[in-house]
Amino acid sequence: MAVIRLGLIGDNIARSHSPRLHVEAGRLCGLDVTYERLVPRDLGLSFDAVFRRCVEEGYRGINITYPYKEQVVAQLVVPDARIRAIGACNTVLFGPGRPEGHNTDHSGFISAFRAGFGAASPGRVAMIGAGGVGKAIAFALSTLGAGDLRIFDRDSTRAAALARALREGGILPGARHVETAEEAAEGADGFLNCTPVGMVGNPGSPIDTGLMRGASWAFDAVYTPIDTAFLAGAQAAGATIISGYELFFHQGIDAFRHFTGAEVDPRALRDALAAQDAAPEAVSARP
Repeated sequence: MAVIRLGLIGDNIARSHSPRLHVEAGRLCGLDVTYERLVPRDLGLSFDAVFRRCVEEGYRGINITYPYKEQVVAQLVVPDARIRAIGACNTVLFGPGRPEGHNTDHSGFISAFRAGFGAASPGRVAMIGAGGVGKAIAFALSTLGAGDLRIFDRDSTRAAALARALREGGILPGARHVETAEEAAEGADGFLNCTPVGMVGNPGSPIDTGLMRGASWAFDAVYTPIDTAFLAGAQAAGATIISGYELFFHQGIDAFRHFTGAEVDPRALRDALAAQDAAPEAVSARP
């Protein structure tokens, strides 16, 4: 059986669960999968150099995470027009010709939201962060039927560009950028943290708990740790929460399908990962 070599390029990924998810999905599908963490600064290389190494060393595909999801697009062919409009990719396939880019943050968020809330509309949404994952989720909100989206980012130019792309492309006509988190929060039904604030090594929350009172739901793209200050604040404010683990899980299933062409049973995979979490001595031996 040929080994399917996969990897993840990103910063601050030492605690990423992606290796476990893909190796275990491979096992459940009868495939021999390896999955490596590739941190450019730890390797003493630029992102572009690490990417070239993956091409040259026979990787089947790689995931891309913060802060490289937008940077990588220039090196890819992106077959889906909506993903081209997003301008960020987190899943790359290698083969003949130019590498092929996909965005499973986009599809994964749709799956995670529907798993949590069924056919309910997101309503009016406040989104903090307009980077790669924020772009993917903003486009996903249009599919989910959001009526209004207010985007705040410390980089006002980036937030304005995303809002303009959503409006001018007819994706989400109610999108607009705002200059403060307070303005984004006013009357919001749902809150999204699409920043790295809350990750291991970057603690805190991008928004005060008081601003989330009255919201019905909140989602945090951060999943290491799963229990973030943002989600704790949202829960204290009375919102139903979706953890970043749900996005991680659903986008991982979609990425695995791109990489291998195989369909892993979501329940079997979730149970297998939970069993590993319950046996930390076994987990420590994994890549």
